[in-house]
Amino acid sequence: MADGQPDAAEPSAPEPSPDDPVVASRATRHDDDHRGKFWRELPILIVVALAIAIVVKTFLVQAFYIPSESMEPTLQRGDRVLVCRFCYRLSDIERGDVIVFADPDPAPHDRGPISSALRWLAEGVGVAQPEDEDFIKRVAGLPGDVLELRRGQLYVNGEPIDEPYLASEEDTRSYGPVTVPDGMLFVLGDNRLVSGDSRLEPEEGGVGLVPVDRVIGRAFVIVWPPGRWGGL
Repeated sequence: MADGQPDAAEPSAPEPSPDDPVVASRATRHDDDHRGKFWRELPILIVVALAIAIVVKTFLVQAFYIPSESMEPTLQRGDRVLVCRFCYRLSDIERGDVIVFADPDPAPHDRGPISSALRWLAEGVGVAQPEDEDFIKRVAGLPGDVLELRRGQLYVNGEPIDEPYLASEEDTRSYGPVTVPDGMLFVLGDNRLVSGDSRLEPEEGGVGLVPVDRVIGRAFVIVWPPGRWGGL
């Protein structure tokens, strides 16, 4: 280089062409690595998703379908509600709560531990229907309450109970008085003319008294159909 002359620019390396066989091979290997990683991780992702779904459904919140008119107008046939499964671990059941409970008089199931575990898993992920029917009613009487219906008017411990949620077609039948035993609940449907509830035993088309330990949780919101979304 002569004195006073600027340095000559170094020639730049040519940009790699996508058509270069080496570059194309590297891109293909990169894509294959990503696809291979995805397929290797997919079973783990599925197991984790199923585990989360089972935990949520078993311990936290579960959706239930309303199969009949027994809770109208509060709940209509075809509604879907969310049920809080852990609420009663934090607070007591109260009169007026809308609860979901398992069949108080379930049929016996002769099944081994492995079969029972597989059945529980299938129900947890939603691929099998529960063998025992679940019900949804409103708590009318708590343990120790004296409950009576006088021509349709509910009395608990001698006091009339205001029930604005009842169906418009009034049920004027009388019942009781009865005392709710310890560990049991007396439940009624809001549409009492068609509700099979604690007024009738299972063999008569009702559910009888409901053991507290059969309560699954408290229904707290309607999530379907969208036009009926709202809290209970």
